[in-house]
Amino acid sequence: MNMHPKAQANPGIGTVEECDAFFAAHPEIENVQIFFVNQSGVPRGKNLRKRDVRGIFEYARMIPGTMLALDINGEDVEESGLVMSDGDADRLGRPVPGTLQPARWLGPDFAQVMLSVYELDGAPCNVDPRHVLKGVVDRFKELDLTPVIACELEFYLMERGAPGQGPASPVTGHRSKHIQAYGLRELDDFQPFMDDLYAHGEAAGLPLESAISENAPNQFEVGLVHRADALRATDEAQIFKRLVKGTAMRHGLEATFMAKPHNGLAGSGQHLHVSLADKHGKNAFASDDPTGNELLKFAIGGMKALLGDAMAIFAPNANSYKRFQANLYAPVAPTWGVNNRTVSFRVTAGPAASRHVEHRICGADANSTLAVAALLAAIHHGITHRIDPGAPIVGDGYALAAEHGLSLPRHWNLALDAFANSVPMRDYLGARFHQMFTAIKRSEYDRYNARVTELDYEWYLRNA
Repeated sequence: MNMHPKAQANPGIGTVEECDAFFAAHPEIENVQIFFVNQSGVPRGKNLRKRDVRGIFEYARMIPGTMLALDINGEDVEESGLVMSDGDADRLGRPVPGTLQPARWLGPDFAQVMLSVYELDGAPCNVDPRHVLKGVVDRFKELDLTPVIACELEFYLMERGAPGQGPASPVTGHRSKHIQAYGLRELDDFQPFMDDLYAHGEAAGLPLESAISENAPNQFEVGLVHRADALRATDEAQIFKRLVKGTAMRHGLEATFMAKPHNGLAGSGQHLHVSLADKHGKNAFASDDPTGNELLKFAIGGMKALLGDAMAIFAPNANSYKRFQANLYAPVAPTWGVNNRTVSFRVTAGPAASRHVEHRICGADANSTLAVAALLAAIHHGITHRIDPGAPIVGDGYALAAEHGLSLPRHWNLALDAFANSVPMRDYLGARFHQMFTAIKRSEYDRYNARVTELDYEWYLRNA
């Protein structure tokens, strides 16, 4: 079969040569899991035999349009416009370059490849989060700037089949009950898991950096490298989640990226590290002034200005909003500061050439691709409108936010309303995506709030 002419000319689509080279280098591979990630952040796809994979690189794999518009539980949302009213029409799933890699957590003969979605005429599908992000990144070309991104994800390990129960160490049998932030014994206790995580990551071409024990029992963070390619950075974050969950499963554990899995303990964030490179590849935020240069401040001004508009992206689920509690290392207000982890937008310490912003709002449950798209939209908005962020916070950002009445949208429905009514979000992310995301999340909101829970019985069964 001949390759579709638009696929052949598109540098964002993997080639047959890449496919052939991979299988020549990995004769042990017999099965390939293809997947794409829709707006809910849940990977969806299928397992293929080796013989079926080359056809995806030659042309594509058909994907039902409904797959782009499922809610987090995989239920159809008719209001998205991609179900019955669209005839559940197929789109084209095409391989993302560089993502055909061994998936050792699935087995020694397994590989995986990520897909991106296109219309039948070859045009990028405007509700695929990867194309939404690319549209935002392309806006920086007019400024001769390139976003540099790293996603930093926190996660918990739990005992399988026992939600909320921390696992016993497979090395010592110890079951941690204390925070022990940066504790080395806590890393040692799960070294077999970590060893496999790094080995599986290396096999998958995923550059994992340092691992730490985070600010709660059985909570960890493993770093990903900064990339001057926002799509690649977020692709790696999506693959990282699969890697962590799959490796945990192999060790009889459950790994979760939900934002707030435990009462009274820190939630899991997804800190987005961002700077901008100029046309010479130099850091355009570089400054001897610790508070940053004018460009960096305009970027933060945009982050502050559009934070409420984008909150439904950064905190996309009901559970997301339980993470925002003072003094648990989750931000609670649109604040910024230098070398200060009590604010939402932290300008990092270090040499001038490394100057960048850590965006601390986003939960680990957010779709990394959409979160970076919303972040970059805010930065572009701030730069082009030259928005002053005001003075940086010095000291306790939680206390100062409370003193001045500053707050984030703290409820899911308010965040959804702000997103739905946001002209900048519609402009940057695209009208079609904006409408679809709003419809899906409002449907989730309605379904979630219609459920009677154990807490309802506990509070109201006898007392009402």
